Amino acid sequence: MTKRRGERAGGRSSAAQATPKESVAATPPAGIRVIFRWFWPATRPYRGRLFASLLLVAVGPVLDTAQVWMFKLLIDDVLIPRNFHAFPAIAAGYIGIGLAQGLGSFSDELLSAWLGERFVLDLRTRLFDHLHRLSVDFFDRRQLGDTLSRLTGDIDSIEALVLSGVTSTLSYGFEIVLFTGALFYLNWHLALAAMIAAPAFLVIARYFSARIKKASREQRRRSGSVTAAAEETLANVALVQAYDRHAAETERFHRENLGRFTAEMAATRLRALYRPLTDLLETLAVVLVLAVGVWALSHNQITVGGLVVFVTYLTRLYSPIRGAGRLSNTLYAASASAERIIDLLSQQPDVREPAKPRNLPGGAGSRAQGWVNFDAVTFAYPGAARLALKKITFAVAPGQTVAVVGASGAGKSTVSKLLLRFYDPSAGRISLDGCNLRDLPLATLRRNVSAVLQETLVFDGTIRDNILWGNPAATEAELVAAAAAADAHDFISAMPDGYDTRIGQRGRLLSGGQRQRLALARAMIRDAPVLLLDEPTTGLDAGSADRILAPMRRLMTGRTTLVISHNLLTVTDADQIVFLADGQVSEVGTHHELLATSPGYAQLYSLHQQRDKPAEADLQLQPELI
Repeated sequence: MTKRRGERAGGRSSAAQATPKESVAATPPAGIRVIFRWFWPATRPYRGRLFASLLLVAVGPVLDTAQVWMFKLLIDDVLIPRNFHAFPAIAAGYIGIGLAQGLGSFSDELLSAWLGERFVLDLRTRLFDHLHRLSVDFFDRRQLGDTLSRLTGDIDSIEALVLSGVTSTLSYGFEIVLFTGALFYLNWHLALAAMIAAPAFLVIARYFSARIKKASREQRRRSGSVTAAAEETLANVALVQAYDRHAAETERFHRENLGRFTAEMAATRLRALYRPLTDLLETLAVVLVLAVGVWALSHNQITVGGLVVFVTYLTRLYSPIRGAGRLSNTLYAASASAERIIDLLSQQPDVREPAKPRNLPGGAGSRAQGWVNFDAVTFAYPGAARLALKKITFAVAPGQTVAVVGASGAGKSTVSKLLLRFYDPSAGRISLDGCNLRDLPLATLRRNVSAVLQETLVFDGTIRDNILWGNPAATEAELVAAAAAADAHDFISAMPDGYDTRIGQRGRLLSGGQRQRLALARAMIRDAPVLLLDEPTTGLDAGSADRILAPMRRLMTGRTTLVISHNLLTVTDADQIVFLADGQVSEVGTHHELLATSPGYAQLYSLHQQRDKPAEADLQLQPELI
């Protein structure tokens, strides 16, 4: 029963291979105490089951000890004196112990599996939730493949350390105490001779543990690199094929795998050397005990049954001692995974919930009116040497449309990230209905903003799933109305499964224009008072851009709208245009005012006219869209 638990712990650890890459930074080391301080509190919800599991751990070695003792009774009380009348009682006792062991083993296996899997489930969910609370900047700095490998592979190893490791340690401890006690009870001279090898076991285990931990840490780091390289390459497979770079990417993937292979072989060599050394020690110890035992038997200091059972106890004793050594190696290897999870859990978001959150003027849960103000906002990205925005000030009134325009790199998209609180200003203040965004709960802010982001993000699900992402509680009628308003209903209805058509990873089964209209439908069904359009026509050809203008105007009607755009032809009818240059507000006014007063705006507009004449001609044919 206890042996199976130990094997389960070791098997889980070896199976849970994590995943980093050569460019993946090594995580800071953490001791066993630090690891338990991080993860032991997670067992609190099921401490009752854990206590029951520990009771089974204690009962198992007791039954094993009693079962071995039955052999002494069989030899000394039945076989040697040929007293066969005593056999039925001994046989019944042996069968009873066997039944108890079977029941205990079944309960132990079932309970251990439940505890282990539940621990992994809760910890993985906790880490996933924590990752979603981190700032966007964290994911800009970290390789996604390495983060995924920690979320999937490294979590399993922590269970081998925190739960299976604890129960296996106690199991081995009970076995060592009971078997050692039985040895001394039978013959203390033989027991002392048997103990000679024990210190050597501990010294060897300690020597190998430190080295196996170091090798496992490198193995996990290298393993993460493999996932990171694979995720990055396969996510950009179209680019790889277009530039005929598959050979170079295959070579890079092979190089990362070669690094992992080298690290794996270093750890395997250590583990492979540890086992024969301990087996040799055990063999020498058993031979020594047999020699002393034969001498004791010849001087009538021990019975034949006693000697047989003594050797049996001794071999049973070396098993948990050897297992404890292997377990220490397993735990030190698992601690490398724990360090990688601690590294993630210790990350704190740059944008945090307010300590004393405020409600919007209408009260908790109220809908914002839509007053948006940027007041002397200055911002620099973490680690950047220059400011992205410098004291920008403008306001958007309820129902008004304000466009923020400028050349590439002027800071336009930074404005949208600050409004959504992906980042906080380095200086200055952004407010919604007079409330500083820093004082509003993030859920309140984002519930009142519908965003159509620069990169059209969709999920690998159905069209229905992606539209309802904006409002999961929406009815079927509201779903169809939003799609129709976004000019998406017709192309959706023409698809094989209509709204239940799957769109593929990142929506690759749809065209760019279709994905964009899907994003508009998602924003429409959300029905938030503030609308953020970040480069809504980026990546679209003139025809696709023209088709989304009408649904985009419908979406903007009656909402406070902030349009971020580099294409001035799409924002000429905005109530107010904020022209950014080098992160600063250069001019503010209507389209016609800026053409007359801002040379920079006039020049940028002229460039877009020359570049997008077909689109401009179409717009002139449809003045209602302007």
